[in-house]
Amino acid sequence: MEPVQIMAMACNDKCCDFKPVKLQRRPVGDFDVLVNLKYCGVCHTDVDAAAAKSTFLPIMKCKYPCVPGHELAGVVEKVGAKVTKFQVGDQLGVGCLVDSCLECAACRAGEEENCQRAVFTYQSDDWSGRAAPYPATRTVDGQVEKSPLLGGYSTKIVVHEYFAVKIPGSFPLEYAGPVMCSGITMYSPLRRYGATVGTHVGIVGLGGLGVMGIKLAKQLGCVVTAISRSEAKKELATRAGADHYLATAAASQMEAARNSLDIILDTIPTDHDISPYRSLLASQASKLVILGINANFTGAFVARKLLGNICRVQISGIGGIAATQEVIELCDQAEPKILPEIKIMPVHELNSIFECLAETARGLGICYWMLPTTRASGMCWTSARWTSPQPRSAPRRPRRWQRLPCSCRCRARCSAQHRSFPRSAQQAAAFTASPVGCFCPSRWALAPSNPSSR
Repeated sequence: MEPVQIMAMACNDKCCDFKPVKLQRRPVGDFDVLVNLKYCGVCHTDVDAAAAKSTFLPIMKCKYPCVPGHELAGVVEKVGAKVTKFQVGDQLGVGCLVDSCLECAACRAGEEENCQRAVFTYQSDDWSGRAAPYPATRTVDGQVEKSPLLGGYSTKIVVHEYFAVKIPGSFPLEYAGPVMCSGITMYSPLRRYGATVGTHVGIVGLGGLGVMGIKLAKQLGCVVTAISRSEAKKELATRAGADHYLATAAASQMEAARNSLDIILDTIPTDHDISPYRSLLASQASKLVILGINANFTGAFVARKLLGNICRVQISGIGGIAATQEVIELCDQAEPKILPEIKIMPVHELNSIFECLAETARGLGICYWMLPTTRASGMCWTSARWTSPQPRSAPRRPRRWQRLPCSCRCRARCSAQHRSFPRSAQQAAAFTASPVGCFCPSRWALAPSNPSSR
């Protein structure tokens, strides 16, 4: 069988300068589905992974060329001989997982994300053949190694039917991608800890995750309290459907809300004090769930290993395939439908999207950037005509960087706000040489632009 020819957006180093390349997917097997991708979301995790600073996989070396993307939405173009879950023309989504062992206790419980042999959508190594890249191996510096998996910044993907999610035909395809990431991230702990009609749920942090969490919790019938530092996002929370708003800077509000919440979902990605939120838990059975990857997440992970589910502070990441199918159906059945806040951008502006995501602190924005990836969506991905993105080495406004003293004490700890990807070879070298493996933007500043270079 012949491999599937695709076009993809790939970067070759930590500078994240994406360019179009011709690549291949494996031939369609008996249980495989070939998907003509229409949209793919751009996530902060993609920024970290492409810059070799993945928050989730800090010890994994990024293999280049890197093709990120784990919020995929498209239409089935071809199915294998033994596929029963999909038909040609169905809307289909792919999230963070493309394989697991399917035999362990976690997989049998529908929690494939906890499988020790789980394979993620990109930059993972296939071990079973169900997620095999093409070709399976490659030669780098004279050494033979496994080829990395390619993500959704491409025109097509081949995926095993078990790890694909059926998107209802009535659900707008352009909104489906973020549901595979932020949607399942928020829905999974709500499902695990029994959120239902009348459950009092608190959502800490009103970025993309938080807003999605408010909408999902309301659809489940919960009483939702949005929690933020100040009153600045009260209007946003109300618009998303929150019943109550709590500003942690207001001592009187915090005191009035003590012992009032059954489940609290903490989406803040940077290091912070969680003790004010613990005081809001209603009982010993109530849970504070850490979703942001920070020191609290690490601490809660250790506590869970020692104490199990009796620990009031828990962690959660993504969810399994069954839960992902549930959340997309929940979003479709809601009236009105639960739709993420998105901004659709053309493929050739991918570098600008990455720069925007890297320059803003996590959680401040509510938009999910969606890339149209086919001619039907207004872009041309054929070999006959190609529009390359603006190269990172030639930004719209000329920039020069100068070294500044580091004031963030990043040798002690590195919070998410310090993880801006390198924008030049010079910065990439500084990042690589860092003894703590982090790149701190406070060490750099923009020098005044040279008028003559405009």
